[in-house]
Formats: sequence, C-alpha cells, structure tokens
Amino acid sequence: MTEDRKMLEPMATVVSVVLRILLAFLTAGLILSVVHGNWANPEICVADESTTSSVTARAFIPENGVEVDSIPRYCAEAPDTQLRFLNELGELPSTLLLISGLFLLHRLLQGAARGGVYTVRTASRLRLLGWWLLAGSLVAAIVEANAEAALLAALAKTADFTAGTWLNLWTPPYLAVLTGLGLLTFARITRAGTSMREDLEGVV
Repeated sequence: MTEDRKMLEPMATVVSVVLRILLAFLTAGLILSVVHGNWANPEICVADESTTSSVTARAFIPENGVEVDSIPRYCAEAPDTQLRFLNELGELPSTLLLISGLFLLHRLLQGAARGGVYTVRTASRLRLLGWWLLAGSLVAAIVEANAEAALLAALAKTADFTAGTWLNLWTPPYLAVLTGLGLLTFARITRAGTSMREDLEGVV
C-alpha cells in the first residue's frame, strides 16, 4: 500500500512525533510530581467570570469612551486535598482527551498505511475517532465546568455550586463537535468507497 502511505504523509509522521512528545512530557511531569511530593500547583486560583465591576485604578488607562472591567480571581495559598482534586479535575479531562484522540488518530493512520485507506477497518476506526471526539469533548467540557464551579463555590462566599454557576463557566466545544461530526461523515464516505472498490474488484 505504498500509494496509500504516501497520501497519509506528512500527517502520519507529525501525529506520531507529537504523540510521543506529549507522552514524554506527561511521564516527566508525573515523575517530577512524585519526586517533589507535590501533584498540583502550590497556589490554586479560579476566576469568577460571571461577576464584573468597573476599574478606576490608575494602572489602567483606557481611551476616551472606553470602560475597564475587572473579574475577581480567588486564590488559595494553602489548598487542601479537596481543592487540589477539583483543580486537577478542571484541567485533566482535556489533556486526556487530547492524548487519547491523538492515539486513536495515530492508530487510524498507521492501519490505513498498512492495510489501505478504503477498507472496512479504516472506516470503523475513523467512525470510532469521530464518536470519541464528539462525545469526549462534550463530557470533558461538562466535567471541567462542574469542577471549576465547585472550586469557585469553595473559595468564594458569594458563589454557590448550582446549575446556573457551571453553565456560566461552561464553554461548548463547538469546533470539536463539528470535527467529530465531520469524521463520522467521512467514515460513511470511506465505507461507501470500500463497497464500490470491492464491487469493481469483483467485476474485474
């Protein structure tokens, strides 16, 4: 499948290199955390973007007719285990989604290079990647928003852990969802192309 392998370059090589670099950095970070006995940042901060107020400090000099708003940022100097867990939960899902998505993409490209682009296995792996990105991005965004809302409620007396709070902190992953839907569409196209190819080979 030399021609198929050529079509997948340079994407296959780039994904393979980036995946190895990310895994190396992740492993090094875990080792350093264990060695230093600290698995999180010494200071944990969260911003309440739903609350803004006008700033009149001299450090901020806007143009005429422009107002400057401030967003409160709460920081815990000596966070306990619960705050550290919420802080990690607000960042970890996106990292895991990125690494797992790259792994599935790497597996897809390597399999397509060996077995061919228009195969049932390639279409199945493309569909798996699409569903993983579509569902995973939504789950990761919801988990992170809930963790950030819980952390804000723990640090600010004026904030409560409610549905309204996490909805204000939730940013829908529009691009990831659209990309996942696009991959599902291309999976159906690849599957149809595979069937056509098998029919032509049967005729010949």
